[in-house]
Amino acid sequence: MSLDFSAKLNLLGGEASADVACGTCAANPHAAVVTHRANQPLDANDISVRPRDLQPWLATSIRSDGKKIPIVKTLMTSACEKDCYYCATRRGRNSTRRETFKPEELAAGFNLIQKRGLAEGLFLSSGVIGGGTRTMEKTIAAVELIRRRYEFRGYVHLKLMPGAERAAIERAIQLADRVSVNLEAPNTARLQKLSGTKQFTQELLAPLRAARALMRERPELARTSLVTQFVVGAAEESDREIIVAATRLYRELALARIYYSAFRPVRDTPLENHAPTNPLRELRLYQTDFLLRQYGFTFDELTFDAQDNLPLDTDPKTAWARAHPEKFPLDLQHAERHALLRVPGLGPKSVERLLHLRRAHTFTTMQELKRLGADAERAAPFILLNGRAPERQLALF
Repeated sequence: MSLDFSAKLNLLGGEASADVACGTCAANPHAAVVTHRANQPLDANDISVRPRDLQPWLATSIRSDGKKIPIVKTLMTSACEKDCYYCATRRGRNSTRRETFKPEELAAGFNLIQKRGLAEGLFLSSGVIGGGTRTMEKTIAAVELIRRRYEFRGYVHLKLMPGAERAAIERAIQLADRVSVNLEAPNTARLQKLSGTKQFTQELLAPLRAARALMRERPELARTSLVTQFVVGAAEESDREIIVAATRLYRELALARIYYSAFRPVRDTPLENHAPTNPLRELRLYQTDFLLRQYGFTFDELTFDAQDNLPLDTDPKTAWARAHPEKFPLDLQHAERHALLRVPGLGPKSVERLLHLRRAHTFTTMQELKRLGADAERAAPFILLNGRAPERQLALF
């Protein structure tokens, strides 16, 4: 029995929820800039959300001005020839209902949704049927209709399918604000623990490389950003392995972002009895990622435990600071930018505000530091305010 568009979107949108590699290209003024935790189902406790908006196919994005916006997040089809051991749409999983959008159907439905003000962007992925290129022919056809027939200028994130050919990748880049391939694992050996039908280098890494090569050959394509995602913990990989791979990807392919998704077991899959990954591990990977991309840290400066994982009991920046007491305390009135960025509790924005304001102002209190947007309590053990250790409120317990 065929489902109507709404029922089909509820089904295929729900199946897309595990993919967190959703963000935007700031070059598109109609797009949103998404934080790593923003790509989540709408929350009924959010006062801006109406009851009719609580749908499995709606996710929130956060624009650069802080405003939350909804996007449609869906699969083109829930049929798949791949056997990923953790995935709800893997082949042979009989409990999964298989449905497919026709390009015209998805385009027309999305147009109605965004015209009614329910969504301002689209994240489109798909199960793989008939190979990566054939699958992408359908997703590209849908986005072409959305762009040309319905003249939608907002944000579109389009997944590149495993093994897709260069021509399909090029067309996707032309149409989308962001494209991505989920590597899922940091290397070939770990991917083999997650799938018997995916090839790490030939099918997953190759489309990422092809996309970046196209962007370098044709500067007009560089407005489209490129990202990937790792599933954390399902393949028994270490954090060191993940960060080694991430560092190489940022260096060689200039990825805009890497997303990390803590593994959660899915019923009726080969990994259904595998323990879920502690969400704190996902957070530590994101914090480390930011240190490498925005704070000037190098891989060699990171702290790992005996199992080559990031410590869970403290964030990686604080771990580094505690391991280097010779660098602290730092006088905020005179320290240089690169040194300030290494103070726990200080981020790029608060450091820029500090550098600007201290030209005509001397910082003497914790409250002034808080007004910069800094986490003053975290910073306190590592700083001096006008040459003096800051006064701190002692904990009661």
